[in-house]
Amino acid sequence: MPSKYRPQIFGWFGDLDKGPYSVPLHDRRLSYANNNYCAFIRQDLNDQIFYACLYFVAIICGSGAIIGCLWLLVHHDSSKIEFIDIVVILGFIICCLAMYYVIPQVYHYLFSRRGSPIIFNRKTGKVYVNESDFFNFKFLRHPAVFLQPKKRRIKEYDWDDLHGVIIHNMSRNALTSTVLMVCQPGTHQVIDHIMLDPIRAGAGSTFVWGWINSFMVFYKSANIDDGEYKSDQEAEFKAHRIDGQG
Repeated sequence: MPSKYRPQIFGWFGDLDKGPYSVPLHDRRLSYANNNYCAFIRQDLNDQIFYACLYFVAIICGSGAIIGCLWLLVHHDSSKIEFIDIVVILGFIICCLAMYYVIPQVYHYLFSRRGSPIIFNRKTGKVYVNESDFFNFKFLRHPAVFLQPKKRRIKEYDWDDLHGVIIHNMSRNALTSTVLMVCQPGTHQVIDHIMLDPIRAGAGSTFVWGWINSFMVFYKSANIDDGEYKSDQEAEFKAHRIDGQG
């Protein structure tokens, strides 16, 4: 049975139900919670550094490939279009498309706050994501996104418009991820998506989703002192994760 959220995300495995869960968290991704809001960490610092370096190397390789293709096209001395010319042109187009994907990823991993936190406010029913780049279904990006890499772009969502799904990570270890599908109000039409809980073993794939659902409806299983910082340590949390550009 396919997902009810359209367009269906690649690697979809199953839709998640909304509502309170009685299962405890058993997870380190909860950074802080109090009676008003909670903050979850979505990216391990080591992973953030690794992927930033990986995509940076990809930019260097891609730039070299683009320059090489342009050099071959400029110095081609034949008036006829040969097979090698078609290969070079296709290679140039592929490299440009790859760079379009890679450059925003570098911005994301280099300039997002440490841990790339997501904040859920149960008093207002709002969800806040603060990153340097966002995925959406639009093809073009405004140049200002790349000219101001450190500018924080806060996106605000209504909790009622967010729905959870599980996707495969296409690995031999049966790892899954939880993704929030952002839908148009009152519909199942997806307009954006947010990675909530990446790379999770199958047995624990819904712990974070379940805890957040319980928290948002004030259910007793969501203990606000389960996080890295206790509920009375809000100042320390903000200094590390928010004010310190962490």
